[in-house]
Amino acid sequence: MGRRQRAESKKSEIKVMKVSVLICTYNRPELLAQCLDALICRTAEKPDQVVVVNGGDERADEAVESSRQEAGGRGQGIEINLIKTLNKNLAASRNVGLPHCDGDIVAMTDDDAEVFPDWITQIKRLHAEHPEAGAVGGPVIGADSDSFISRLADRVTFGSYPAARNVRTLPGVNISYKRTLVKAVGFQDETLFRGEDVDYNWRVKQLGYEIRYDPAMQVLHHHRPTLRAFLHQHYMYGRAYYLVRRKWPEMYCVYPHALRRPKDVLKALNFFSAPFYEPVQYAARLERYADRLPACPILFANQLAWRGGMFRQMLATRRQERTDHRYTQISTDRKIEENGR
Repeated sequence: MGRRQRAESKKSEIKVMKVSVLICTYNRPELLAQCLDALICRTAEKPDQVVVVNGGDERADEAVESSRQEAGGRGQGIEINLIKTLNKNLAASRNVGLPHCDGDIVAMTDDDAEVFPDWITQIKRLHAEHPEAGAVGGPVIGADSDSFISRLADRVTFGSYPAARNVRTLPGVNISYKRTLVKAVGFQDETLFRGEDVDYNWRVKQLGYEIRYDPAMQVLHHHRPTLRAFLHQHYMYGRAYYLVRRKWPEMYCVYPHALRRPKDVLKALNFFSAPFYEPVQYAARLERYADRLPACPILFANQLAWRGGMFRQMLATRRQERTDHRYTQISTDRKIEENGR
């Protein structure tokens, strides 16, 4: 097959590829309305299906109905499904919505994000060009460039790369999976209140698939607006980081699970020293020179919040394990006593 024939074959493959988009929402109707407007009205190429899982009140239902009418009025033929659920966490809501996504590609974004006009086009292109990739995604860009906290989040909350490459994981706000792989991986882990995307992507890689990052697949994201919310977000990420690494001890990790080798000791030393040098490294990457100096103490506090979350979760987990062990022992002793009567 010649180069031209291969190009035509790829174009044909992209054209017939169907895309479902899953969005989970909880009491953020204004943001959801913006999210749906970007996806349905402002994209050059439309998704075939949009599945919205609402764990909150009826205001989100109204936003979905408005988008459905808008899509119908424009003759776009997009299937828009609304599913009601009780809010537990993001993983649980996604598990409610995933079985309803019937496209060849299952894309995910959040209610506080707005996809770029070529988002669907880039998703199709990337999956066609990278059959080895079970998941593809791209940059998450702060919607408010005037906000100092938003500019910090662009660097430390959602990492980016200058060129396309295979990566360890991608955030659930801008990612898409081959549907055959979603069926193979199964549901997301509902015991994780954060980090469910990291866990899911690790399971993708365990099946032998790559996770592909491409700068062309972009979304705007409304980052946490205040310093307190920014620090709390990373504190919760730290708690989730511990839980995911405890579940997968073989996963890449910033701290050692034991101190058996010199490499483990070096990793432990780096874990405790990183809060002092990493803020300077992150600050140096900020585009605005005026941001760099004031960013350092905030990024230092952020490092402490993230690590504090890990320690907090470690202590809580061990305390729960001791409690469970005590109850198990009491139950066992009672059974022995009853059998001895």
